[in-house]
Amino acid sequence: MSALTLEAARRVVDGALAHARAAGFKPIAVLVLDAGGHPLAFAREDGASPGRWAIAHGKAHGAIMLGTGSRALMARAEAQAYFVAAANGALGGALVPVPGGVLLRAADGEVIGAVGVSGETSDNDEAAALAGAAAAGLRADPG
Repeated sequence: MSALTLEAARRVVDGALAHARAAGFKPIAVLVLDAGGHPLAFAREDGASPGRWAIAHGKAHGAIMLGTGSRALMARAEAQAYFVAAANGALGGALVPVPGGVLLRAADGEVIGAVGVSGETSDNDEAAALAGAAAAGLRADPG
């Protein structure tokens, strides 16, 4: 069994922020959760609205709890709106089914956490999340 370390989680955050700055994105927030859905690392850039934490959390939390990236959850919401609404209720409203929530996997494919990014367009949030995972040397699974 693999575990996501605090050091790796911080590298994910730093990598996502570096990507966002290099790409000229608006200020973002980045949250990394472990495999149990508990926060390991978080950063909100100057100028990012305070609500970005909750959105980043909803993207990452939904990915962990349902076992798929938030891009796939968006497709499922479009195809099965009642299921996603029910899942959101079961998860206490902590599900944001739009791109930007990416599963983090160990080399053997085991899910060890997730990263959620909020502040830009959903596609750009996802790009920052993927860059963060790559910076930490982790496999990323956007769904």
